[in-house]
Amino acid sequence: MAKIKFGKWVGSGLGWALGGPIGAVVGFALGSVLDASSITVQTGSNSSGFNQQQRAPHVNDFAASLLVLSAAVMKSDGKTLKSELDYVKAFLVHQFGEQQAADQILMLKEILKQDIPVRDVCFQIRQYMPHPERLQLIHYLFGISKADGHVDQLELDMISSIANYLGVNTADFNSLKAMYFRDSASDYNILEIEASATDDEVKKAYRKMAVKFHPDKVAALGDDVQRAANEKFQKVQEAYENIKKKRGFA
Repeated sequence: MAKIKFGKWVGSGLGWALGGPIGAVVGFALGSVLDASSITVQTGSNSSGFNQQQRAPHVNDFAASLLVLSAAVMKSDGKTLKSELDYVKAFLVHQFGEQQAADQILMLKEILKQDIPVRDVCFQIRQYMPHPERLQLIHYLFGISKADGHVDQLELDMISSIANYLGVNTADFNSLKAMYFRDSASDYNILEIEASATDDEVKKAYRKMAVKFHPDKVAALGDDVQRAANEKFQKVQEAYENIKKKRGFA
């Protein structure tokens, strides 16, 4: 029985992400990392959990999707910045812990060397991943694009394409974007309404968005990812409070 470095992330299986274009990208990266070391992966029908018939969403499906799409955004402007890698690493450490984050960063560096079939990857994610989890992916990708304080249009174009392939509509996309890129309309964009909306329409929009972005929507991904989703929920609350303050209603 051989030792495995990639711990829980590999050892517990990748569910539906193992197959299809995501599986091809991640599998190639994993193979490259293993070839560069003395690490081998334990085999056996019950050890790796790699079962292409498995279709239940899993936290590791989210992690695999996150790594592949992170690479797509980071590569889109033709350069990979340390600030972007630091942002991804900080996110992964917060979500999965130091050891798993270190393993995943090794994987990410190998994925960055590949040509990523973004459209096919997104269609696979769209087929199996619930909408709230796809929104969480887009929210995270916006964070990468702003990691160095400069927003590159090529990165925004890539995120827009990813959102479109993932079935995220324009209103949701603009809401997530407004959480990172502030202007006079940001609070209204976050709530997916126009500045001309009535006070009652603002209240109704807030209730709707609070339900859409509630952290419980990604509870299946585990406590750590759920805590990250809370950031979106707080942005919705902040937008509502800002509008209330400007308009002076309770």
